[in-house]
This record gives sequence, structure tokens and C-alpha cells, in this order.
Amino acid sequence: MSKIVGYARVSSKGQLDNNSMEQQKGEILNRYSNAIIYSEQFTGTTTQRPIFNDVVKNLNMGDTLVVCKLDRLARNTTEGIELVQGLFNKGVAVHVLNVGLLENTTMGKFFLTTLLAVAEMERNTIIERTQNGKAIAKTKEGYKEGRPKSYTTKQLDNAIKMLETNSYTEVVEITSISKSTLIREVKRRKYEEV
Repeated sequence: MSKIVGYARVSSKGQLDNNSMEQQKGEILNRYSNAIIYSEQFTGTTTQRPIFNDVVKNLNMGDTLVVCKLDRLARNTTEGIELVQGLFNKGVAVHVLNVGLLENTTMGKFFLTTLLAVAEMERNTIIERTQNGKAIAKTKEGYKEGRPKSYTTKQLDNAIKMLETNSYTEVVEITSISKSTLIREVKRRKYEEV
């Protein structure tokens, strides 16, 4: 029996709302209420997406793979074409909700290639803009690479000192410094002592 398989992916936990995991799942279920949905948080810049790779491997003739956007499938044109062609060869239909059902025809392949090329160009343009922005920022006085530090050394010193007599939860409540930041800072200081 053929099945409808949805795939949702976000690159980071802080993904924008219009690309959020829940929104992707909702869009797929609105179109295919009987879809089996798989999801993962993994950057699109790598082909090592364990859940996605399992999904593709387990699709059979007559099944349909559904994603919200083409960029959820592939990171570049070449990969996208190979992936979709491989699915077509298995007899699997591919439905990209914001594009439509991709067809295994000459025109369908042309359409797919064009869309993937545009998506790759947009991604590359964003990378270029980011790199140009960094290059400009580096020329300015006082530039420091990365995010500015959220807490001063004195604040972290006080929080670490509190951990001697309080639990992580208590220190988080008192200082508003996250538990993960505290744990990272404790490990960093232990490493520096060695």
C-alpha cells in the first residue's frame, strides 16, 4: 500500500517562524491529513541528514514524499536533481507544497532544475552579503568577531561562586544566566586550570 511521507527540517533551533518545524508539519498535514511526518534539526549545508536519508531509503514505488519548500530537500542544484531523479527512478512522487507536484517529464525536470538553481543562487547571495558585511565591519575600530558577550567576567565569577552553595537551578533564578552558560563556563575554567 502506498504511503504519503512528509519531511520537515529546520537548520537551527532559533529558526524563523515562517520556517518553523511546527509550521512545516502543519502545512503538510493540512494537505495530506494521513501523512507520516519525519523531522529533524540539521543544517542544509550538509548531506549527512540521518533521518532524511532513512526516509528516502525506505520510500517505495507509489509513495509520495512531501516537503513545504524545495530547500528542505537539497542544498544545491546538483544534489537536488540527483535526489529527485533517484526518487523518480524508484517510482516515488515528489510534492513540494509551494511549487506543486514534480513530474518525471522533460518539462518537469527543466522546471526542477530552474527552481533549484534559483534557490542555490539565493543562498549564495545571502552568503556573499554576509561575508561583505563582515569585511566592512572588520575595517571599523573596535570590531570583535562573533557575538558580543552576554555577561561580564565579574557576573560569571559571582555566579560560579554561588554554585559552591546553591544548585544550578537556584543560580539561574538569581542571576538569569542560563544553565548551559554556567555549565560551559565551569568546564572552560576547569580546562584552563589543567
